[in-house]
This record gives sequence, structure tokens and C-alpha cells, in this order.
Amino acid sequence: MPHSPIAVMWFRNDLRLSDNPALNAAVTWANSNNGAVLPIYILDDVMENQLGGATRWWLEKSLGALETAITQTGAAMEKQSPGKSLHLFQDNAQQVISRLCNDHNIAVIFWNRSYDPQSLHRDTAIKNQCRDVLDLRCESFNSHLLFEPWEVKTGAGTSFKVFSPFWRACLKMPPPLPPKPAPKAIPLSGLVPENAVSLPDLDLSPKPFDWATGLADRFTPGEQAARDQLHYFINDRLVDYADLRDRPDRRVTSELSPHLRFGEISPREIWHALTRHMHAQPGQGKTASKFLSELGWREFAHHVLFHADDLRRKPLQAQFAHFPWRNSPADLQAWQRGQTGYPIVDAGMRELWHTGYMHNRVRMIVGSFLVKHLLLHWQHGLAWFDDTLVDACPAADPFSWQWIGGSGADAAPYFRIFNPVLQGEKFDSDGNYVRQWVPELRDLPTAHIHKPWAAPPLILQGAGVKPGQTYPEPIVDLKGGRDRAMDAYRDMKATRTGNNPG
Repeated sequence: MPHSPIAVMWFRNDLRLSDNPALNAAVTWANSNNGAVLPIYILDDVMENQLGGATRWWLEKSLGALETAITQTGAAMEKQSPGKSLHLFQDNAQQVISRLCNDHNIAVIFWNRSYDPQSLHRDTAIKNQCRDVLDLRCESFNSHLLFEPWEVKTGAGTSFKVFSPFWRACLKMPPPLPPKPAPKAIPLSGLVPENAVSLPDLDLSPKPFDWATGLADRFTPGEQAARDQLHYFINDRLVDYADLRDRPDRRVTSELSPHLRFGEISPREIWHALTRHMHAQPGQGKTASKFLSELGWREFAHHVLFHADDLRRKPLQAQFAHFPWRNSPADLQAWQRGQTGYPIVDAGMRELWHTGYMHNRVRMIVGSFLVKHLLLHWQHGLAWFDDTLVDACPAADPFSWQWIGGSGADAAPYFRIFNPVLQGEKFDSDGNYVRQWVPELRDLPTAHIHKPWAAPPLILQGAGVKPGQTYPEPIVDLKGGRDRAMDAYRDMKATRTGNNPG
């Protein structure tokens, strides 16, 4: 048993060394107490339940990058080989920590907070155990948000339900603290705990075959890649962000969301990088402010998650508990596979499947199509996105699906129904996004690419398009689907008020 006291650094969704408050606290404590740091990651049921196929792939790569970074920064105590620098466990988190404390000279545990109900319940139980049973110091920190959910309040002292006043209140608060650099050295304990497992033991890789080639082509997980992406966005894309961010055929968005999802970069670092850029380039202040407001939208999602009863299962607007959703496995499958017959919808769903990502404007289009034109429950969309998005997030995903479904905080009214043809013609006006992801339509003239069913037979023949054979017929009539959705909305309202004539 090592004689030096040990600080446990419990990594969760904060897989980075820079601007990591819990890690900084662990290193500071170890240096002040002639101690050492034991970095751990626990894949428990709470974490497992937040992962889908794409996020499991990302997590494996990110953990590998984190271990390499810790090894390069670590300094073994007493000249002994540190063995693995990041110790992985696949077990109940409370039991893992209890065993570590009982078997080794653990003096303190540090971690960064999560804000979903399951994580909060787990963390509270572990804090109580550490303090009341193990007589152990235990501290948690904010590394995931700009502001704590309990810090931003309305004038009446309640949580915000609408984004604009929420973000105005955030901007009136003292700015987030500047990000801190990574520790120059981490005094690793050299301890090799029992029951630790290897990264392959976590079984995160795609099975039974590696379908993630497209994910790897699009993204590189890890802290360094996150910082590189931030710099690339600011230097090359930001200038066009405000004007072109709704164009899926123009890659001007930051694509930082998966890095934020796993905490490979802190929102504080992004905030201050953008703020510095605004001061250095005043002419880009408007577009930089627009991007910061999108960071605020992420912030709002986590605040809503923290205050909601069950954001994944219960509509924030209670009347939607009575909404008459359809059940159509065939329509759901056509949507999932990008075979709806609506090119902008199909392009988005195919981009998602092949890359683990989808442009935000297209996310709204495909979401509206699912819950309104197809009248399928938003929870079906949430489940599919959870499994296929590399940035699938316990806050942003259910928050966004409730928003598009009309039942969420500051939600788009249910009767706001996106027309996929008009959306395609407006935001993919040249048809290049559709041509990339729906190649069977690539030879159609631009005038017809968003509504191939309306193209004259000779045009279809010249483009090699055979409706119902090479590309599906539309699975729903747009007007009929819209009317059906509005009827369902009126039925819900009538049921809620007790005026249903049926």
C-alpha cells in the first residue's frame, strides 16, 4: 500500500486536462500534501444509459487520447513505474469508490458535476457515503457550463422557461472565469487498483462490424482535436457564420458539439476565445455574438434539464401528455433510413447515418417532418438520434426534440410545421447538399431536385430517376400530413379542456 495519501480524480464528461477544475484541485492538493493523484473513469449504468452506438465510438477514442495526455504530463511517485495513467472501471460507481477507499490510502475525491437527474442522484449518494461512512473529503466543481443552473434566476427567483430573457440574464452576470491551462505535471500515484479493466474490455467499439469509418473521416476525438477545431472555426469559418450557418451545403458551423459533449474543451475556453476575437476583429462582433448565443442555447438546455422532472419522458407542457400520436413502424423506418421521398429529409438522415452528424437546420427539418407530417412521437426521434449522433447529449437531445414537438421550453408552436420542399429550396438552393447525400438524384436539374415527383417524365428519364424504383415516392402528402397534424393538435386541445365532442 502506498504511504503517500492519494487524491482520486474521477473523470466523467470532462475528458481533458486544460481548464479542468477537479483535476487542478487534485494536483494542487497532492502537491500541498506530499501526495499523489489517481485518475479514474467509471463506466457505470448511469454513463452506459447515456451512450449510443456513435457516442460509444467517440468515448473509446477520447479515453485513449486522455490516457496518452495524462501519461505525457504525469510524473510517477517514488521513481516507480506508474503503469496505466488512467484507470478504467466497469461497475457500480459507488462500489468502485468504496473499494478504492477501503483498500488504499485515499484521502480526497474530486470530480466535475453533471446535471441530469440520474447523475445527480448517484453523485449525492456517493457524497453522503464519503462524508458519513468513509469520513472522506469529497468535492465537485463546474466544468461543463458557463453558469450553474441555480445561479441564473428570473426576477421572481424561478428558473427561466424562455431562452431570450435567460440569455440576457446570463450576459448581465459576471463573465465566466478565464480558462486555466493544463497542469505542467501530474504526480501520479503508481497505484494499480484491483478490478481495473483495459480500454478494449469496455467493449465500446462498433460490433459486429466497424460501421464507424464515416465517423472517423469526419471527426477526430480528443482534447487537442477540440482545440484545433476551435481555432479553425474562428480563423476560417466564423466570418461567414451569421450569414451562412443555416446552409447545410456550406460547412461554416463550428462542429464543436461532440467535443463539448465529452468535455474535451470547456465552454469557458470557447467563450473567452470568441471574446478575444471580437476585440481583435471588431467587424466580426455580430457573427461572434451570434455564435455565443448558440453556446447560450446549449447552456439553456442544461438548465432546463436540471430543473425538469424528467425531460426525456415527460412533456414540459403537460397538455402534450394527451397528444394522439400515430404508431407506424414502416414510416419510422423510412425516416430512419432516409427513404421518405423528400430529398432534404433523406439527405439529412443519410448524412447522420454515415457521419454521426447532421447540420442543425436539417435537424429541425427532419424533426418537424417526423413529429408533424408523420405524426410520430418525438421520443422515437430522440432514441434514433441518441444512437446515431456523435454529439448526442443528455440535455440537448431531449430539449431539442421537445422543442420541435411543441411541448418543450420556449418551444416552436406545434402548428409551426416546416415544409421540407420550401426549406430545401431556401437553404440548399443549389441542391448540392441533396446531391451529396442522395446521389440517385444528382443529375436532376436544380429546379426539380427538391420535388422530383413533380418533374416531367422526360426530365426524370434524362436524370435516370425512376420514381418508386431508384428513389421512393413521398410516403406522405405534405398538405394531408399537415392537416392531419393540425387535427391532432385541435383534438389534444379539446381533450385538455374537456370540449371533445367525441
